[in-house]
Amino acid sequence: MKRVLVLCTGNSCRSQMAEAILNHDLAPFVRAFSAGVAPQPEVAPNALEALRRVGLPTDGLTPKDVMQFLDEPFDLVVTVCDHAREACPVFPRPIPTLHMAFPDPHGQPLAAFEAVRDAIRAQLVPAVAQALAIPFPQESA
Repeated sequence: MKRVLVLCTGNSCRSQMAEAILNHDLAPFVRAFSAGVAPQPEVAPNALEALRRVGLPTDGLTPKDVMQFLDEPFDLVVTVCDHAREACPVFPRPIPTLHMAFPDPHGQPLAAFEAVRDAIRAQLVPAVAQALAIPFPQESA
């Protein structure tokens, strides 16, 4: 199973949604984690609601600091905002990276979170699958 770390600034919106979506859409090939370079105290309620509205699990989604992941093995590091890309720490070993910025919906209505969720699903999921050479779209069993 490939391990993916998704980074953004606060780890409260975009990276949390990407973690849940990647874990769902690319299972059983990918295990995604998310973190922030300056994590917020909690996941934005609208991020959680946007995920729930399409049937994605939200249990266990909490903001985490990227520093706790520096010594863990990852196959890919994904940045979903420009600030995280610029502030991304140097990992102890070379790790392929992918940058795909999405608008920050923090403080906006639920519809903004849903738009970012849908963009992550439409753009990031196939990009991660391609970067990791995972067949996509998955064939129905």
